[in-house]
Amino acid sequence: MSPQEVFLALVNGVADGRWEELADLYAEQTDVIHPFHPLRAPAMRTRDELREHFRPTDVSPGLLRRATNITIHETADPEVIVAEFEYQGTVEATGEPFVLPGIFVLRVRDGQIVESRDYFDHLTSAKVRGRLDEVVAAVKAQRPAA
Repeated sequence: MSPQEVFLALVNGVADGRWEELADLYAEQTDVIHPFHPLRAPAMRTRDELREHFRPTDVSPGLLRRATNITIHETADPEVIVAEFEYQGTVEATGEPFVLPGIFVLRVRDGQIVESRDYFDHLTSAKVRGRLDEVVAAVKAQRPAA
């Protein structure tokens, strides 16, 4: 698959809740970073770490969503794309609408993601999942970097 096809499989797989398929879009050894994660989550370096990342949990409310406003920018490097998008949807339990914008910078080699920088609206994501207070408390509890 091309980088564009891999990206579309990823965002549409998330939107459709096809969690068991998502880790297979990544190479066995990969480098996935969320630079804007409020808790500075560590990089995910293996497909197994991504399989765990994509594992659904019973704690999160159900979200009905679709990937929209997708713009894919090709770069001078044929392995690398920059993709802008939004997840638009509703929280199943409350009917609350949400919009989660994101920008992914993906390097795809031999049809698999070998590197990804995922710039995502983590605070809105926490809010729609009912976890904003928990995330804010965790940020407050972190010690400032030395």
